[in-house]
Amino acid sequence: MPKNLRTRLFQTIFRITRPMTLGVRGLVINAEGQCLLIRHTYTPGWHLPGGGVEKKEYAELSLERELVEEAGIVIEGTPILCGVFSNHSNFPNDHVLLYRIEYWSQTVATSKGEIAEAGFFSPESLPSETTPATRRRIDEWQLGKKPSIFW
Repeated sequence: MPKNLRTRLFQTIFRITRPMTLGVRGLVINAEGQCLLIRHTYTPGWHLPGGGVEKKEYAELSLERELVEEAGIVIEGTPILCGVFSNHSNFPNDHVLLYRIEYWSQTVATSKGEIAEAGFFSPESLPSETTPATRRRIDEWQLGKKPSIFW
């Protein structure tokens, strides 16, 4: 079997047997040091805004799209990659890229019925329904802790 064909065959097998999903989340910080959280209509808890990276879409473009859709946030500066996290408890081979966004402006959110509520919260007074993973990411940022590899 020609090497190129063998390589393509193995790559195809790996894609079928080892599918991976990728998501992005944004740690959007305002001038008062508060973090943007959102509450979806379809799942409980408060989360950092974000979502899935679509096929043939760059991660940072996914982040830009999701932030506008969910909260009307327009990234003005360069988002800073804070970590790559394994989210295997949610879905095998799922990974989340977390970006910190400090320079942004706000417009109207474009999501239709996906977001129940959005708001900025002090890290010291997050809503009680904030998800554990969201709390961990905010603590890591605020306290300067080394990020976990797990979401």
